[in-house]
Amino acid sequence: MADKVFRVKDKGRYGVYKPSSQRGLSHDRAYPILLALSILFLSFPAYAFTTEASYYTVESCKREGTSGIMANGRRLDDERYTCATWDYAFGTKLRITNLQNGKSCCVEVTDRGPAKRLYKKGRKLDLSKKAFSSISDLRKGLITVEIKEVQR
Repeated sequence: MADKVFRVKDKGRYGVYKPSSQRGLSHDRAYPILLALSILFLSFPAYAFTTEASYYTVESCKREGTSGIMANGRRLDDERYTCATWDYAFGTKLRITNLQNGKSCCVEVTDRGPAKRLYKKGRKLDLSKKAFSSISDLRKGLITVEIKEVQR
């Protein structure tokens, strides 16, 4: 194959085009490197952080005027393990651990919340009634939790 001439725009110099097999990494050398990088990336543990969490119910949503419809368009069910947060995409699975007693549960992000004024004060998570009751007593209302992403 004849060499092709190309022009490098930023410097104004001319060079000779070389096929990929002659310019650096070939495909047979690039795949093992990409495989090693992907294994290295996937082996790191998920990032976890500590924050305050509360719970919300269908009744509290109706009081606020949303009639129990979540941001993803579905109706809130108090008996499912779901949560509301601004920090994760819909469908993300999170492991929530109560730092006071060590109990944990796995929830799915299905809604947006808590309210922006509460988010600015440090509350990053609203749990469904079922999820909150599985890791703490409902009478507490506000607990310190660790959030860890399990599955995206």
